[in-house]
Amino acid sequence: MSSTTGTGGAHTPATPEDVELLDQVWASKPGFLGWVGQCNHKAVGRRFVFTAFFFLLLGGALAMVMRLQLIQPDNDVVGPDGFNQLFTMHGTIMMFLFVVPMLKGFTIYVAPLQLGARDMPMPRVNAFSYWAYLAAGLFLLSSFVAGAIPDGGWFAYVPLTGPEFSPGLGLDFWLLGVTLLEVSAIAGATEIVTLVARFRAQGMSLGRVPVFVWSSLVAAVMILFAFPPLVAGTILLELDRKIGTRFFDATGGGDPLLWQHLFWWFGHPEVYIQLIPAVGMAAAIVTVAAGRRLAGRTAYIAATVSIGILSFGLWVHHMYATGIPLLGTSLFMAASMMIAIPSGVVIMCFIGTLWWGRIRWSSAMLYVVGFVFVFVAGGITGVMVAMVPFDLQAHDTYFVVAHFHYVLIGGSLFPILAAMHFWLPKLTGRMMHEGAGKVAFALNFVGFNVAFFLQHWLGLVGMPRRIWTYEAGLGWDGWNLVSSLGSFVMGLGMLVFALNLLWAHRRGAPTAPDDPWGGDTLEWATTSPAPNYNFLGTMRVASPEPMWDGESVVGLPGDPDVEVPDWQARLDIPRERLRETLATTGLDAHPDHIISLPGHSFWPVWLTLALVIGLTGVLVDGVSLGLAGLGAIIVATTAWLWPGVE
Repeated sequence: MSSTTGTGGAHTPATPEDVELLDQVWASKPGFLGWVGQCNHKAVGRRFVFTAFFFLLLGGALAMVMRLQLIQPDNDVVGPDGFNQLFTMHGTIMMFLFVVPMLKGFTIYVAPLQLGARDMPMPRVNAFSYWAYLAAGLFLLSSFVAGAIPDGGWFAYVPLTGPEFSPGLGLDFWLLGVTLLEVSAIAGATEIVTLVARFRAQGMSLGRVPVFVWSSLVAAVMILFAFPPLVAGTILLELDRKIGTRFFDATGGGDPLLWQHLFWWFGHPEVYIQLIPAVGMAAAIVTVAAGRRLAGRTAYIAATVSIGILSFGLWVHHMYATGIPLLGTSLFMAASMMIAIPSGVVIMCFIGTLWWGRIRWSSAMLYVVGFVFVFVAGGITGVMVAMVPFDLQAHDTYFVVAHFHYVLIGGSLFPILAAMHFWLPKLTGRMMHEGAGKVAFALNFVGFNVAFFLQHWLGLVGMPRRIWTYEAGLGWDGWNLVSSLGSFVMGLGMLVFALNLLWAHRRGAPTAPDDPWGGDTLEWATTSPAPNYNFLGTMRVASPEPMWDGESVVGLPGDPDVEVPDWQARLDIPRERLRETLATTGLDAHPDHIISLPGHSFWPVWLTLALVIGLTGVLVDGVSLGLAGLGAIIVATTAWLWPGVE
């Protein structure tokens, strides 16, 4: 770390030899072990994105089986136990293993580039976040191999998930796996907050931070407040199951509703933790597709922050039927309706941008328009279920299933698919086929609306959630048939999307343009994919759209006409082969100091393995295995923090 003092002057641009050395310093080590030890944000971000996409396909396949079971009355594709396992793992995969990790992957890859940084502030924590996520996902999937598949729903309500009603290891797999997932998410959120606070380009004040990064920052702060209560809840329930405590047992002085309060304090903000970064993606795409600055940019950011704050006042929205006093439900009803106001502001910003822009109808833009349509519909039904009298009628019916799929698929999946088209050139250097992309969008949009719009009516005519079959003659037969057919059309759309992604990997143009869309933010100032070091020197911006304003400087101090301090000019020429990047001040992003970052480490992997050993010991009641895991955790953590240890 160096001081910010010193004289400045004009500097010659970096020579080709300097650039080659810089690339070598920031490059990953060769071979499989080098791949395992990678900590660079681009490698970690890509891993998150493509691992989460695998879980999306897996969760979608489970949904197809459920809709096949419900396609006609008295069907026997799966039995009641199998159906409980299917909807538990479908919900768990989509909520915990797909949406948040996918959004985090895009943030980890794109946000440092948009901020003009060379890496995340704590690369080893970043790598640990991925390995813990992967290990948690494999831990949950291993329940299929063990024949102990969780079946208590992705919400795991007690007392049904307690030791009396759910013996065996199924719920233990769920509780321990979700705990590790939350640890991964909290580690990643810490990284994102630190990145935005201190690793921005010179001149990038908070008012100039890109809207996608703003959205990711708000979601990361929300994670730090929302996820620890769920970690506490899963630990307490596991203690109830393993050693006989009674935190959630009413007969022993506990309270079953405590679980619901802990879970939904996490669960309702979780909806917006998924929504806010996804909407930030859509905002970035709308801006570029319309070729103009986001209308009401300040209002958009204020609305995003407001949504993040208000989302913590809605959790009893899910508990109206539990006997909460009327005054309490009235306050939560008001808050649940109030959040529609900033959500409406966001949509109006989109409409204003498109109204005055010259729209380029790419596949990414089509998904964004689909998002606006579907999310608005989900928001309308959200206001409906926010009202206590209506909610008591629709509670635990298919109306609620339709509502939250409109919010989550419309609000998260469609923007994610748009982002795959938009940022894939930056991630891989290849572009997806636009024609196939538009076919996939049409199938996904039509199939989704056919599948889930009809479920509103199914709920209104009395079909409850989570039932594995139904009798003929209840008036549900035709609606379920059409809903299932719509889900299969959407499944076909996702297959076309996946094949398009595979085509891009195998046969797509091997060198995508650096800026194929005419982008406005700094990720488009570098190559596709970005070089190991991201940028030469220090980026300097003069507006929120540095690629459009004509004033921002790309690659400072490579410009010989720009005066910079001598200590800052060193960024182009690595000293002692160190990975150096610039840290800036918190508010105005003035250059503060140079910081050296680690670039390779096995300790995130070892710490993850140690945690898995410890969790396995808890799972099988193996005291020796648990103690071995605890010892391994201590050793891995100590080595991680030991100075000079890779």
